[in-house]
Amino acid sequence: MNILLFLTPKDNATYIYDDFTLRQTLEKMERSKFAAVPIIGRDGRYLGTITEGDLLWTIKNGHSLNLKNAEKIPIMSIKRKMDNLPVRIDTGMDELITRATNQNFVPVVDDRGVFIGIITRKDILKYMYGKLGGTAEEIKRKVER
Repeated sequence: MNILLFLTPKDNATYIYDDFTLRQTLEKMERSKFAAVPIIGRDGRYLGTITEGDLLWTIKNGHSLNLKNAEKIPIMSIKRKMDNLPVRIDTGMDELITRATNQNFVPVVDDRGVFIGIITRKDILKYMYGKLGGTAEEIKRKVER
């Protein structure tokens, strides 16, 4: 199965650039309401994932809660707990599902490592529910029998 069927293209995905500041990142995440977003370079390459927790611990452990100061903190200086591992566009469903079990989204890159979009765990689950024939509750009842 072609994983591109699940792709939310870069143009429709929320992400930040590696030259953003802490404040820019906070504002973008607040607007999007996402708890984690990809970081990409200006050259388009996927660099990692930043989470609300990464930002929270950075503020708690070394910076005041002053938004003026947040304008001076480069996002790439923030220690990240974990990056969502990307997949290439030719990755199979097995690998995609394996990644999605540990990540709420899977970044997708091309052969050069350039970010082209994300696949959400939600979209994979919707597809699987459809394949199994029913809603989550109906499938749960089938499994419990």
